[in-house]
Amino acid sequence: MEPPLVGPGPYRATRLWNEIIELFRAGMPVRTHRCRFKSYERCFKASEAVDILHELLGSNQNFGPEVTRDQTVKLLKKFLKNHVIEDIKGRWGKEDFQDDGHLYRFPPSSPLKSYPKNPSCGKEIIKFPDWNEPKAGTSREHIPVESVAVNSEMWYKRYSIAIGEVPACKLVSRRELTQTNIEEIWKSMTLSQLQKVLGLDSLDEVLDAKLVNSKHIVQNAYNVNKQGIVTLEDKSKELPHWILSAMKCLANWPSCSDLKQPTYAGFERDVFKTIVDYFDQMREPLLTFHFFDVFVSVLG
Repeated sequence: MEPPLVGPGPYRATRLWNEIIELFRAGMPVRTHRCRFKSYERCFKASEAVDILHELLGSNQNFGPEVTRDQTVKLLKKFLKNHVIEDIKGRWGKEDFQDDGHLYRFPPSSPLKSYPKNPSCGKEIIKFPDWNEPKAGTSREHIPVESVAVNSEMWYKRYSIAIGEVPACKLVSRRELTQTNIEEIWKSMTLSQLQKVLGLDSLDEVLDAKLVNSKHIVQNAYNVNKQGIVTLEDKSKELPHWILSAMKCLANWPSCSDLKQPTYAGFERDVFKTIVDYFDQMREPLLTFHFFDVFVSVLG
């Protein structure tokens, strides 16, 4: 059964962590190995763990085939540090896992991370007064009674309750959130977080909230691919592949040999000029004038 896609939301990292641990523990075969004239039961070699976990990550839609073997080794280092696995002598806590023949095993305790829980509210038992017991020193015959003037409205209320004319309670159906409601909630929370990051009492000086499109915020939150890049609904607006390749080459310069590009003196400047020329011909800048002050405030 294909594991479900873990979308954006609270505790996404924890959910992904727990999911891959469960897959690894279920899919990693363990058996008896010999090491230095001793036999160790229910363990596995480090290289075997890399093979199995790499295959699991590649076939999982939350990670995909882009995961490299080196990244798998780094994840196993994190597993060893966080006691998801331990060596055959019970040692863990360091990231000294290597892709070799060392033996490891699963600890008996659960390595899954728990989700944060709201503190439970303590239940207080309300003690009602005993109306049948008069206070000490007071007899039933001499209990002082305060006279209360009852007007016609109060009398009618008491009379209605006494004869059962109180209106019956009605269940109120919960109002379903519309797409517009969801978008406005995203917008409100985004602006609130931005104001908190900037440490401002108000965003009026750096941003006109009316210009913020709530649909764009939802689009950026939900439509993200495995590389962390937002995918566009209108495919015609996507950048050409050659521009993305040029930007990737420049971002990884000078270690972009895997792109198999010719290199020469001034090569990176030519790539940069190519990117600049492409964006110069666009109708509007990448950083709109409306959001210029916000970016300056955040990055300045």
